Amino acid sequence: MGRPARVACFLAVVVAGVVCDQLTKEAMRGLLAGGARRVLVPGIMDLVLVENTGAAFSIGEGAGAAFALVALAVAVGALVWVAREDDMHAPLVVSLACVAGGGVGNMLDRLLRGSVTDFLCTTFMDFPVFNVADILVTLGVIATLVLVARQDRLREQGQGEQG
Repeated sequence: MGRPARVACFLAVVVAGVVCDQLTKEAMRGLLAGGARRVLVPGIMDLVLVENTGAAFSIGEGAGAAFALVALAVAVGALVWVAREDDMHAPLVVSLACVAGGGVGNMLDRLLRGSVTDFLCTTFMDFPVFNVADILVTLGVIATLVLVARQDRLREQGQGEQG
């Protein structure tokens, strides 16, 4: 995949992630207004509206501007990495875009609303309420770590065979 295609793919996934995140948050603010709780999957997940002024697990409440700056820095850093890398495969582009898209989605909430809208609540275990952006960031980080480790391992094996 050439550089322009990588950047276009990255931006498309970021935009899709942000749109999906923002649309689901807006829908849940309407559906769950007034403290309503809805069963999504019985015994597994409910929908409940939580406005979070912190980050993961409500850590750093009130530091929304700092979290927004971190999200922006991560998104720009990922874009620069995608644009500058000579040979980056599509799965890594997509995983980085998921991290960036999720970060931007929550950043928009912090900047425009003063808090992040969370609505997915596990009922089979005690876990913080989360949203689509959180899912994108989490899966994107995990996939990126796995793909980079795999790429490093393949490079090492290739160098070992040549030497």
